[in-house]
Amino acid sequence: MVRDRLRARFRYWFDGTMDRGTPALISWLALASVLLIVAASTLVVLFTDTDAEDNGGWPGVAWMSLLRTLDPGTMGGDTGGPVFLGLMLMVTIGGIFIVSALIGVLTTGLNQKIQELRKGRSQLMERGHTIVLGWSDQVFTVIAELVEANQSERRSCVVILADRDKVAMEDAIRTRIPDMGSTRVVCRSGNPLIRADLELVSPDTAKSIMVLPPVGDDRDVDVIKALLLLHSRTWRGPRPHIVSAVHDSDNLAAARLAAGEGALVIDAEDIAVRLMAQAHRQTGLSGVFDELLSFVGNEFYLREEPALIGTTYGAALHAFEIGTPAGLRRSDGRVLVNPAMDTVIEPGDQLLVIAADDLLIRMARTPSPIIESAITSAPAERPGIDRTLLIGENSRTTKLVTLLDSFVQPGSTLDIAAPRRPDAALNQAVVNLSVGFKPCEPTRRSSLESLDLGGYQHIVVLSDDTIAPGPADDRTLVTLLHLRDIEERLGDPYSIVTEMNDDANREVAQVTKADDFIVSTKVISLLLTQLTENRDLYDVFTDLFDPEGSEIYLKPASDYVVPGAEANFATVVEAARREGETAIGYRLARHGEEPPGYGIFLNPPRTAPLVLGPGDAVVVLAEEEEASTSATGHRGPGPSPVPTTAGAPATGPS
Repeated sequence: MVRDRLRARFRYWFDGTMDRGTPALISWLALASVLLIVAASTLVVLFTDTDAEDNGGWPGVAWMSLLRTLDPGTMGGDTGGPVFLGLMLMVTIGGIFIVSALIGVLTTGLNQKIQELRKGRSQLMERGHTIVLGWSDQVFTVIAELVEANQSERRSCVVILADRDKVAMEDAIRTRIPDMGSTRVVCRSGNPLIRADLELVSPDTAKSIMVLPPVGDDRDVDVIKALLLLHSRTWRGPRPHIVSAVHDSDNLAAARLAAGEGALVIDAEDIAVRLMAQAHRQTGLSGVFDELLSFVGNEFYLREEPALIGTTYGAALHAFEIGTPAGLRRSDGRVLVNPAMDTVIEPGDQLLVIAADDLLIRMARTPSPIIESAITSAPAERPGIDRTLLIGENSRTTKLVTLLDSFVQPGSTLDIAAPRRPDAALNQAVVNLSVGFKPCEPTRRSSLESLDLGGYQHIVVLSDDTIAPGPADDRTLVTLLHLRDIEERLGDPYSIVTEMNDDANREVAQVTKADDFIVSTKVISLLLTQLTENRDLYDVFTDLFDPEGSEIYLKPASDYVVPGAEANFATVVEAARREGETAIGYRLARHGEEPPGYGIFLNPPRTAPLVLGPGDAVVVLAEEEEASTSATGHRGPGPSPVPTTAGAPATGPS
């Protein structure tokens, strides 16, 4: 009974040591080798006097036994008596089993270690890296932008933490972004909502952290929990910049409370709706935002220019040879996009400049020539009454109706054509719009033809958010093909603006020749990446998306220069300055269907010859009220009165 108990306890202890993995197995094999060598050497000394002495006694026989244990071929040259040779044969056979077992243990242990590393569960040892929490199709846009932003750095690192297989994430990233430049992308497999997994990516030494909304109905809930986890964490050192986005405006307050002070949370739904509302009357607006938010092409930079202290913002518009001013950042942190032209630049102020790179911004030695004869003296075109058709409906319809009401002239009409009656949108209180409803199946040609499309100036196609993004884009594509074919038969009476879920589908949809595409997921990804790299731009983008501040407008070029007259961009800047506006580029209609810019040219050369004709537009920053009242202004050869209202101080997105 006692013997059985001791045997059971020994077996339990032995099993426990075996569970400790490869080191324990190697230790047992080493012990077995020692026992085999000691036993064989002792037997040789005891039973073979001559052979033991001829081979150096016990130490020499032990050395011979060790060599035969490690290399069975060593036995081939042995000589001696039968007992000696038999014992050496026993050692050799035992060594074969021990070495074979050792090779198997080492191979298994190495494979297990490789598999463990492939799981992405090892601790990260980096400093100054950017962490992306979560996984969705947006991650490819984010990584591509970070790679572009880090081109000038010798070494940079982007770390992805998501509840997915590490190898699958790396393969997907390499497929979509084959050229990483100087940026290393490291993937770690773990749940961003679990504290232990979060510690794998070394958040204490990170430069910034981006919380990406995952795929699913509870994506905002996951974002809020991740922000709570980051906010409640005890930081060893400075807290990195934290940026994120929520897709439901109702969750914005909760997300900002969870994130705490210092973190930036943007309202993706609100931004998407504002883009739709602004773009429906301004073809090409999405292209402007895509370039300003992307690190490819031109983007915003903040820089001090001591030489301009004491001058006005209006004078600073002509002070650069390369780079286009767009606003000011006061020494107290306030950002003024398109401030009043007589705003004085004070010590500590920074100019907001649009340029391809901050290293390329250069002051002009002499002012660029202005061709006064090219500045138009005709009154700007007065905005007319709009007739807009909204095809489809989703969770953003109600907010879109409210925003459209703020952009149009009194007496304008908005009809909603959808399979279901959107009661909330139809009952929304409006001032300038008359809102109606027409039953319609957007993918059916006969249903679209019954809407009398020729009576509308603008058509906005909304994506169906009750189905998956891929099928929703497919349905939108069919609707666009029908609309474009009907338009060609009617003689081009209306513009078409649509929203897409996937930017890859935008390329496919180009065959429909729609006037503009709003890919809200891409815009949000670009915006988050910009804020990750420079949080000071938050107030800039807030002002651009806020109706109370200055916004981007694409106005007819004939409002600024004589159509067909030879001018330059410096002349366009001056014409806009006289109206209290900041010109940052132009759009050529003849290039409107050519990717990647689709006719948009921001921060163009100041002195290069430029001829703008009918259909072309000038990209300007202007206050909302200026967009409707400037039509009554008159531009002559001399300066006109300059508005004195500066851009409103930035607040958080509503």
